[in-house]
Order: sequence, then structure tokens, then C-alpha cells
Amino acid sequence: MPLSEHEQRLLEQMERALYAEDPKFASALRGSDLRGHYRRRALLGAFGVVVGLALLPVGIATKVFPISVLGFLVMLGSAIWAVTCWRRVPAPGDLGVGGSASPATAATSATPGRRPTAAGGIRKGRGRSKGSKAKAPKTSFMDRLEERWRRRRDQG
Repeated sequence: MPLSEHEQRLLEQMERALYAEDPKFASALRGSDLRGHYRRRALLGAFGVVVGLALLPVGIATKVFPISVLGFLVMLGSAIWAVTCWRRVPAPGDLGVGGSASPATAATSATPGRRPTAAGGIRKGRGRSKGSKAKAPKTSFMDRLEERWRRRRDQG
């Protein structure tokens, strides 16, 4: 449920008062940038891939095959972790935890074709027009089912 204009103004006044009263506490509540957090994790995963890749031939050269197996497992696990973290990096336009607008104001500014993200930003809808030749972004199974249901309901 969106906030009224009066409630938005009160919330903004409370935020400004909190920041003026205790800036250290307010900055701690604001959090850090999610993009930097996920990028650091992806780089750490890439470092793990390099370590695993180094352990693999070392284990083969020394004829201690458990080291090779460990190197392969470290490399595989780090690669999966790095890719997973890299996919979670928010787009530059999305607001992270440390964004300038509050999540309450970002949620109220959502338009019908857009959805708020978990981080408080707004993401465009995933729908595609019928005449478009561009490759559609991947949607979840439930989103596709809901879209089919809406089309059937609208047609008859």
C-alpha cells in the first residue's frame, strides 16, 4: 500500500532529523553498496578458481592425487560461487541499500509496468510485445503461468 504525500513528507522529515541528530548512527543504518559487496565476493571466487587451478597440476606432479581432487573441487566451487555472486550484482540504475532515495519513496513511485526489487530499486516489467524480434529475458515459471492465465481470462 503506497504512502500518502503527507506520510512521505513526515518520513522524509524523520530521516533528516535522525541524520542531523546522529549522523554516525544514520550512516550505519543506511548500509553499504550492494554492487561493491557482490563484486568483492565474485573476485574472491575468481581467486579461488586460480588457487584450485594451481593445486590441480601440483597434485599431479607430486603424484598426490587427493591434492588434485581438492584443487578441482576448490576450482569448481569457487567458479559456481563467483558466477552466482556476479549475477546478483544490481544494475547501475537500480537503487541498492546505500541509494539516495529511501525504499518507501521508491516503492511509492512504482508505475504499473514496473516492479520494486528486493533492494528497493525499480525494475521494468519483463513483458515483450508480439512484433519484437529481440530475445526475451528469462522469466520464472510462475511468471509465465500467470501471464498465460491473464491472457486466457482476457480473451474469454
